[in-house]
Amino acid sequence: MIRKIGKRIIFNLAVISLVMGCTACANNDDYYAGMYDGDVNAITCMVWDRGTFPEGKTADDNTLANWIKAQVKEELGIAVSFVSIPRETSDAELEKMVEKGTAPDIIFTYSSGVFGSLTKRGRVAEIDEAYETYGNNIKANIGEIQYMGMYNDKRVAVMKRRGFQSPRHLAYIRKDWCEALGIDIPKTKEELFEYLYAVKEKNPGNVDKVVPWAMGGNVYSERFYQNMICSYVPKLSERDSYIYSEKFMFLAKGAIDGVRKMNELYNDGIISLDFVADVDNSKFKKDIVNGNAGFFIDDCTNPFSYIAELKENVPTAELVPLQCFETETGEYRNITEPLYGMYIMVPAYSKEKLPSIMKYLNWLADPEIAEVVNFTPDHEDTDQGAPMALSENELKAKGYPLNPDDYCIVNGHFHFVDEKEKQVSTLTSAWTFEDKAWFDNFYDICVTNQFVYPATSTVLESEALYQEDLEHLIVQSVYNLIGCPTVDFDNEWVYAYDQLKEHGLEEVLNERAGYYDSREIRLGE
Repeated sequence: MIRKIGKRIIFNLAVISLVMGCTACANNDDYYAGMYDGDVNAITCMVWDRGTFPEGKTADDNTLANWIKAQVKEELGIAVSFVSIPRETSDAELEKMVEKGTAPDIIFTYSSGVFGSLTKRGRVAEIDEAYETYGNNIKANIGEIQYMGMYNDKRVAVMKRRGFQSPRHLAYIRKDWCEALGIDIPKTKEELFEYLYAVKEKNPGNVDKVVPWAMGGNVYSERFYQNMICSYVPKLSERDSYIYSEKFMFLAKGAIDGVRKMNELYNDGIISLDFVADVDNSKFKKDIVNGNAGFFIDDCTNPFSYIAELKENVPTAELVPLQCFETETGEYRNITEPLYGMYIMVPAYSKEKLPSIMKYLNWLADPEIAEVVNFTPDHEDTDQGAPMALSENELKAKGYPLNPDDYCIVNGHFHFVDEKEKQVSTLTSAWTFEDKAWFDNFYDICVTNQFVYPATSTVLESEALYQEDLEHLIVQSVYNLIGCPTVDFDNEWVYAYDQLKEHGLEEVLNERAGYYDSREIRLGE
């Protein structure tokens, strides 16, 4: 059933031959024969490396990791250790490691393309028996989303349950610059454009190299442009929402008009010069924290750390979230995270460890344990009864990773996340760069006109073959269109579409359409 809940530039010939030669899911015994060698009670778990472990600490040796290891050993008799994988390139690294047989026993991704690729090629284990035997906490606390971990009627992933449903991406603007220009915080695109051109012409912050609209060039996310171009797409049927979900929205009717407008803004000097070259987003972040940027879009809460640094550099700066990309109906299409999050999987060569692996995941699904892992054993509660996150300095001083939530990989749906006052109290305890009113407004902006793509657990043949590469190529194509000379836009668009076609675009879109049309049950029926 379709439910509304929610790097390669193509497989090389060797991988394609593997795809075509494999049967669907999940234990490719011939490929992995002989790879397993180890204690079934000793397991390894992936952890993202964001470069934020305190000095002298690692993914496997820090206060939180050591607490988890001690608890799991005592309660479950299982020895768990943690293997770090770089966050920015985690999907590409993960697939390489799985192919080599060097990936940890517990792996995860947010990418349905990676999920489809690994399952289609038989690289992950079926987990149904272990889930039914040892997954009582998972079933009781986050069972309603677990259908998304199915592949060809076999369970191959445990799905993480998100907490507060935040937008995928959120726009931020310099409120103090709006006030200096005598402009209200924009509520529409035209009001935003008026502000951006005024920033360029009048430089209200009196800064060197003012950047009206800051952008980065990382190709692993569509965050820098998606809100803008989606606002040019007319009202979507459920069918089109499914066909053009996520990065494919670039191909929906009207979206190219949004890209064309961004191209105009770029050539008028509004958008960061040569942003495509900023592949690690370092210049993007520098422009924000140094006070040179007037507007930008990013993942929802990423700017929290930017704001704290910005206010140190420019104490009078006020950066606030906003909704300004209205659709033809005057509302916003606030693309929001689904209830399910990561696909948590087990490499096929680790199938002998499934009982221990599932016991560990089930332990993490306990809401009380998940809260302690997410906020650390040293956390206290706010006056509203919600957990209070430790500050960055406190985390460092106590030897915790700066992102303890990276260890909370199964259940993020804590008791407080659906209550505004409690959710806001948690945010204000963790971030002190602004007052409660700022976070009240942030919460309201987040929940305005939320839009979640329809989703299905079915991984189509074309998606398994092409989607992962297409998603990166789509981002590259949009960047090239935004940054090309205006006179070349139409030719660049033809070239971009031809490139996407060569990499399976029409196969994916056509199979999605056929799959949707073949379904007897529709959303809400």
